[in-house]
Amino acid sequence: MMKSTLLIAGLILSMGLFSSETSYAQDDVRIGYVDPQTIMMSMPDMAAVERRLQNFMEQRQEEFARKENEFRREVEEYQQKMGVISEEAQRQEEERLAELNMELQEFQQNFQLDYQERQQELIEPLLDKIQGAIDEVASERGLTYVLNTMTSNGDFIILYASEEAQQNYDITQEVKRRLEVD
Repeated sequence: MMKSTLLIAGLILSMGLFSSETSYAQDDVRIGYVDPQTIMMSMPDMAAVERRLQNFMEQRQEEFARKENEFRREVEEYQQKMGVISEEAQRQEEERLAELNMELQEFQQNFQLDYQERQQELIEPLLDKIQGAIDEVASERGLTYVLNTMTSNGDFIILYASEEAQQNYDITQEVKRRLEVD
């Protein structure tokens, strides 16, 4: 019984020391936060990125529409001659059409991947600029950490910030000024 009392007293004492050390460490930590999405959407370069992505998408959609129309025409031709060709010729034609259909589906899947790659390629320089400005502002303000206000899925990371925190630790506007965007 005496051992367990000493053990509990030791744990309480060590928790007290840990708690005071934690409080001390927290006093040295300065956390800011920023909304990179708001910054990116206000950058003039983003409008150019959006136009380039739109052009890319339109070109690929036109190409897909051409391929799809060609496939439909081929199917219609097959359906018209189906009654007059041999079973072997029908089987071969159906295999060829199935292959064309698979190519069309692959084109569509590759289009989506190509679009995502193109988007990343065009947006990455903007993200690099934003990160550079965040680094500068955070360094000047002596911040230990800077949090993003949202996840890439749009979920908020910061669920509450007092008015004082919003005034003192939200560096979004400062980063926008550094990047000379509205």
